[in-house]
Amino acid sequence: MLKTMHSSAQSPNQSTKWNDLTRAEPAPVQLNNIKAQLDLILLALEALVGIGSEAMLSAAEELNLATKIPDRVALWRLRQSNPLRKGDGGRKKLDIEEARSLVLIICHLAKQYQTQIRRAVMLLEQAIANREVPHKIGVLGDYIDSFSNLYQERMEDAEHLSTNWLSQLGFKLLVDLLFYSGAVGHRHLWLTLLDRSQL
Repeated sequence: MLKTMHSSAQSPNQSTKWNDLTRAEPAPVQLNNIKAQLDLILLALEALVGIGSEAMLSAAEELNLATKIPDRVALWRLRQSNPLRKGDGGRKKLDIEEARSLVLIICHLAKQYQTQIRRAVMLLEQAIANREVPHKIGVLGDYIDSFSNLYQERMEDAEHLSTNWLSQLGFKLLVDLLFYSGAVGHRHLWLTLLDRSQL
């Protein structure tokens, strides 16, 4: 059924990627955790390269996923379904196909910005090796400030989290983005989501 729905719209390569994500199915209870993780990864991308909903919708169009995420409202509702988000105006349900669509969009964007991601990770590794404070390095300082601000602005639990915890989360997501920017990043991200959602 999935093949029928996507084969006509997607290139063979894109269809192969989609099929990669159908080999492992999350249990319904896992989707709640998965949607939170996907939103946080998008938050990290926003903070690092300054993308917004337009870039995400353009990626959906390029990947022939516009039927899943057709406009800003649909994207907002998907992201607002993250249980960590402030407010309750969004839809609280994320289906498996929408989750797969967001995985492909994230990896497509990560690949587009791979140079910036790689440079930031390299600077982070250098800072750690030299026992320097990452926040004092321009690119990393800007990223973590932006990430922390976005998190505090959008997430319900932000007031209970320390600056250090937010920094650690932001840098972890940054390193993860490098893995997701590779040729099989979509498969890596999907399996990571399934694994972490069982914790």
